[in-house]
Amino acid sequence: MVQTNAAGLVREIRKWGLVALGINIVVGAGIFGLPSRVYSLSGSASLIAYAICAVATILIVLCFAEVGSRFTETGGPYLYARKAFGPVVGFEVGWLRWLNGVLAIAANSNLFADYFGYVSPFLTTGNGRRIVIAGAILLLAGINIVGVRDTTIASNILVVGKLIPLVLFVALGLFFLDPHRLAITSRPTYSGLSGSVLLLTFAFGGFESLGIPAGEARDPRRAVPFALLTTIGTITLLYVLIQAVCIGTVPDLGSSARPLADASEVFIGAMGGSLISVAAMVSIAGNLNGQMLATTRAIFAMAEQKQLPGVLAAVNTRFRSPHVSILVSTAVMLGFAMSGTFVQLLTMSVLTKLVFYGTTCAALPVLRRDPSAPAAAFKIPAGSFIATVSIAGCCWLLANSTSREAWITAIAGGAGLLIYLLHRGWATAED
Repeated sequence: MVQTNAAGLVREIRKWGLVALGINIVVGAGIFGLPSRVYSLSGSASLIAYAICAVATILIVLCFAEVGSRFTETGGPYLYARKAFGPVVGFEVGWLRWLNGVLAIAANSNLFADYFGYVSPFLTTGNGRRIVIAGAILLLAGINIVGVRDTTIASNILVVGKLIPLVLFVALGLFFLDPHRLAITSRPTYSGLSGSVLLLTFAFGGFESLGIPAGEARDPRRAVPFALLTTIGTITLLYVLIQAVCIGTVPDLGSSARPLADASEVFIGAMGGSLISVAAMVSIAGNLNGQMLATTRAIFAMAEQKQLPGVLAAVNTRFRSPHVSILVSTAVMLGFAMSGTFVQLLTMSVLTKLVFYGTTCAALPVLRRDPSAPAAAFKIPAGSFIATVSIAGCCWLLANSTSREAWITAIAGGAGLLIYLLHRGWATAED
């Protein structure tokens, strides 16, 4: 029997499907350049930065797991903030999450075109490039409209295609690395180590999206915590091993533009660069597919809660998908992807992720004290203490952000508040 929720969406995503979605969203193209960027900041101590970031991320994920285990509807961080802090804060979180996802897809579709151009150089520039970008976005939008089952199947296929080359890279690379290169020969600077942790925090980001399609997941109160913890455990192990292989095999890692390709050439040969480029394309495609699912459901959830026009909450009667929110989001994605202006706006992702993290962690003790809140199916020990430490970590990361990022985020938040007030005024006038 097909399970549906009150909004008419089909509950087709199983717990391992959520795990695949999480890995696809978190592991994008960044891992293919991350090892050299982190190494240039903190050298061999970059492995310590991974450990620090992993602990901090796991604490935040634990907060998401408990809070997410209370809800069965679509929305994720938006829904949590709305329940804990009211409609205004909830709207701002939902708006920023949607805008963040739109810009991420616009950026990554351009990156996908860059790697596609490596295979087919004539599609690198001009109309050929535009066709690749538009084709990638429209194809994934079409898969999402056809239904969440097809989106999940695509996600499962892409995560296998993504993990196989990365796992092989680690398995082969461990036999060729020089363990002496892993030794920490000099103490890293505070700015170098903190910069590495900040960079890694956003490389680990994306797990917050797992609660957004809860309305299309089977038994989401248990599946979401399971997927969150499994995803972050898998990602942590994979990232640390990739970094170790790169340090141990690439002599001048800090200046490498393509660290995984350079490392692959050590133990695979010249073919390594081509294989890594293809792997990067598959990885980006998986990221785009996961982001498309989560991002389009963000404005659907806001419309479902009557904070955006009701048409955005429409569900296709044949495919049981939020087709209007998918189409509207796709149009905006294409606009940003083709214009190129998203490059400047994308910097706000640095702070918006901290907004999602901070509000969800703060929601944990608030919801524990709220008798009207749904019961938690997953409860962490010392939850209020873990939430406090996590919020402090978010504040520390905020302190390491730039004023430019703060201004961009404030402008984006202001735009969201204006939309909220206009819609509220329009809805009140209609009543």
